[in-house]
Amino acid sequence: MERISHFFSRFPSQELVARLMLERGISVRDGKAYCMDIEQSDTAIARAADVDRRVVRSTIKRICETPELYALYSKLKCMLLLSDSASEIGCSAFEVVPIDARVPGIMANIAKTLSDAGINIRQAIVCDPANSISSHLIIVAEGELPGQVLTAVKNCKGVASIILL
Repeated sequence: MERISHFFSRFPSQELVARLMLERGISVRDGKAYCMDIEQSDTAIARAADVDRRVVRSTIKRICETPELYALYSKLKCMLLLSDSASEIGCSAFEVVPIDARVPGIMANIAKTLSDAGINIRQAIVCDPANSISSHLIIVAEGELPGQVLTAVKNCKGVASIILL
């Protein structure tokens, strides 16, 4: 995020738009904004960022004219997060709060614990990759998770707590 701030240091409204686009996975190609292959209007992005649509247009223009920014934004993709609808598809979801997210192996230990219990992971996503200290892991697993499995996950090395979603 600091690298992005550098390019928008004199344009705080554009930086706000650029951050929003990064967080939402909105890419820029050929001077237009996209969510996957669906073109996004300047007006819709402006409403989400609470800025004028011209700020969005100038942000996209700056991204297109800056090779380092274009290299990043042209490759962004949005992604489905199943955690909010897990129960609707017969799954359970929980968030793992690590003691220190910089310690390697937390996700591996949790995956092994679930696997040993015969539970399939449908989705595992680390949120907030820009700040590894406060990153959280969201896991969507098939079926309802027994209490002893949740306790075993909570007892995995590096886990501070778990939050059922």
